[in-house]
Amino acid sequence: MTVQVKDMVLEKVAIGPVSARVYQGAEFGKGAPIVLFFHGGAFLQSGIKESAVAESMAKAGAIVAVPDYNAPLGNVFPKPLEVGYSLFSYLANKRASGIGDRNSLLLIAGEEAGGNIAAGVALKARDHYANALDGQILLSPLLDPFMGTSSIRKADGIGMRQSWTEGWSHYLSGGGCHPYAAPCLCSRISGVAPALIFTAEDDPLRDETVGYAARLKEAGVGVRQHILPAGTGWPSIYGGKTVGTSNWQENISREFGSFVQELSVQHQLH
Repeated sequence: MTVQVKDMVLEKVAIGPVSARVYQGAEFGKGAPIVLFFHGGAFLQSGIKESAVAESMAKAGAIVAVPDYNAPLGNVFPKPLEVGYSLFSYLANKRASGIGDRNSLLLIAGEEAGGNIAAGVALKARDHYANALDGQILLSPLLDPFMGTSSIRKADGIGMRQSWTEGWSHYLSGGGCHPYAAPCLCSRISGVAPALIFTAEDDPLRDETVGYAARLKEAGVGVRQHILPAGTGWPSIYGGKTVGTSNWQENISREFGSFVQELSVQHQLH
């Protein structure tokens, strides 16, 4: 499916206007799912980002908005989360946002640091806007500020540990470590939206990703977990030198499509 891309400003968000890049399949239909996607960048990057992941979901029929979520208020917790939650609330009022329609499923997604924001927004949505969020998609989410997992230690050679250390230090520099800031430390994760979770065998964030998926399952949350083979990880983590890019994009499109279909059936039953 051909994907159309346009830049726009979401004017009526509670925290103020937010710039975004919107991806949508040229053949998307009525009731197409809406995905709010948070880009990676170790909590430090701002700007409107190109996203192969967003493009992959758009190819599966979604409307995907990738916001510049660090720009409006800064990139120290809780500001990015406030922007993310305001965007989620804005899109939940589908007629006001002009993106999608009242029949659209609403999902949040993110990779790396953006996966942290997505997981935090999912927790806050459960606590403050019950039933408005239909699903969450976490792609190699950056969830553990202690970075002590085996997979991170094994991957020191790719040079990401220092970037993530600096990113976590900056993100948490406002003081404290709220569960929304480090979802893997949250003691109460039951009742959050169903999750589609991606990682790879050689992903430095594999262990914390798989660990969070296991905790969600134990809490009774519906989880679809997909672990890609080594060599097919995410460009934002592996410096754009991914082998077999088309393979992981096809995996995302396929798994995302199945996840949305499953959510649609559940939505109709309820």
